[in-house]
Amino acid sequence: MGEAVSSDEQVSSVSAAPAARLRRQIDRAIAAAGGWLPFDRFMALALYAPGLGYYARDDRQFGLMPSSGSDFVTAPELSPLFGQTLAAQVAQALAASGSETVWEFGAGSGALAEELLGALAERVRSYCIVDLSGSLRARQRERLAPFGSRVCWLDALPDAMHGVVVGNEVLDAMPVQLLHWDGAQWLERGVVAAPPGYAWQDRPTSLAPPFATRSSPPPEADSAPHFAAGYVTEIHRQAEAFIATLADRLTRGAAFFIDYGFPDAEFYHPQRSTGTLMCHRAHRADADPLSDVGAKDITAHVNFSAIALAGQDAGLDVLGFTSQARFLLNCGLADHLHAADLKSRAHARKLIDEHEMGELFKVIAFARGCEFDAIGFAVADRTHTL
Repeated sequence: MGEAVSSDEQVSSVSAAPAARLRRQIDRAIAAAGGWLPFDRFMALALYAPGLGYYARDDRQFGLMPSSGSDFVTAPELSPLFGQTLAAQVAQALAASGSETVWEFGAGSGALAEELLGALAERVRSYCIVDLSGSLRARQRERLAPFGSRVCWLDALPDAMHGVVVGNEVLDAMPVQLLHWDGAQWLERGVVAAPPGYAWQDRPTSLAPPFATRSSPPPEADSAPHFAAGYVTEIHRQAEAFIATLADRLTRGAAFFIDYGFPDAEFYHPQRSTGTLMCHRAHRADADPLSDVGAKDITAHVNFSAIALAGQDAGLDVLGFTSQARFLLNCGLADHLHAADLKSRAHARKLIDEHEMGELFKVIAFARGCEFDAIGFAVADRTHTL
């Protein structure tokens, strides 16, 4: 998203010293691993190495336009109507679970928390943020200061959780493993040092895409021979493990995750031969995570079928799955648009337009210990596609 920018605006905001330190840290990790580092470990260092990774810096990642110095825009920054509309679903889930607590994972700039807290008012007594980035925490504290002690920050999940969980563009930022089909077998793609940069290298592996081990694989991706040699895809073990851990801690409540991605049949479509790995910088996208490491975001689309199965296997019920557009409309976005001014409508329309965020972004929800018909999935629920 965003407009074209000049070459000067694309210059890395990471100074030479931190970039060099990050490279040394990655080089040491590669050497310690025998010269070959699985991509998920490389991605974790590039994004989250303390003080050096992309999300561990003090730079501004989130923003509406490149002129702000940002790299991309998320729904809460695009329009406050996103959070105000999501609040209707959160309010219903709080009532159904008998709770006054919300947890948000990866709160970014704090924009979504600000809108939810403002819209939900006293229905939320405790808003707990779990975020790995110290620099983002500082921004969140400043932005959310008016809400006082109702907001708290956690370094890890508590042993037991009762309430509602939200996560916007969290799953896509979790490190992924890369697989390459060479025409006869799956290989894991990793990273090796190739001064002055890095290069790909594949190794034999016992890993395989999740559908390969299922009793009822999707019809368009039921066996490896359907893929041409050279096909590359991702597996999301960390995201699946996160959902399983959440299921273990959530004693009563619901969880809503909004992100871009596909169910199995689309995720493993034969034409998606290069995978979904993507980088974002200055509101431009590229597919080379091995360059300018630490200076840009690295992300992969979510396999929602794998996420749904991870939740079910861990004891969660799937409340629903649908597009972001349908979810927001089900939650009352049309009423908010009717009351908004022209500029606000223009920004909010990007949340639901099919060629913007409306179709690519999906919403998946889980519940445990409480049964209710979530309003966000009242029309056009796509759970059957998972």
